[in-house]
Amino acid sequence: MSVRREIHEYDGIYFITITCSQWLHLFELSNGYEEVYKWFDHLKSMGHFITGYVIMPNHIHVLIAFRNTQGVSINSMIGEGKRFMSYGIVRRLMEKNEEEVLARLTALVNATDRKRGKRHEVFEPSFDWKDCRSNNFIKQKLDYIHANPCRGKWNLVNEETEYIHSSAKYYETGKQGIYLVTKYTELEDIDLTKSL
Repeated sequence: MSVRREIHEYDGIYFITITCSQWLHLFELSNGYEEVYKWFDHLKSMGHFITGYVIMPNHIHVLIAFRNTQGVSINSMIGEGKRFMSYGIVRRLMEKNEEEVLARLTALVNATDRKRGKRHEVFEPSFDWKDCRSNNFIKQKLDYIHANPCRGKWNLVNEETEYIHSSAKYYETGKQGIYLVTKYTELEDIDLTKSL
């Protein structure tokens, strides 16, 4: 369960989980996976690193190595990413005439946000995060996210490497998948406390 907790650091490797409102399968319904990749590209353009990820039908797990954010909070950067992805997902839902889903997302907007002009609640208001301070912990989180599509209720694929919206293929075979990631061991020689 995600809770509102502030990340007080301005650099480091974080395991982030972002969940669609009411666990709706919005990435799948909108085919909105590309919206996540656009956000990843934006983070990379600012000097940050995507170290591992999986985009499930209704949530994202991602390991992000944040280079010094120069006083901008990591929470703000995640919030900005959620807004960015929300616009793309809503646009895609409109293009697919998913009126019932859009109406549901509109009904989820609280009165305060509605007064400020918000029209859809695409993601849960908060996100979950863990500070990754050791390679062992990073490896544990990568194993967890890569196994996601194969276990529990999901069973989307038989093998982790078959799920295309994941970095599992790279970590298992050394061949990049549809989105290029930076292996966490490559970050050992990079001083994340220094900005670009």
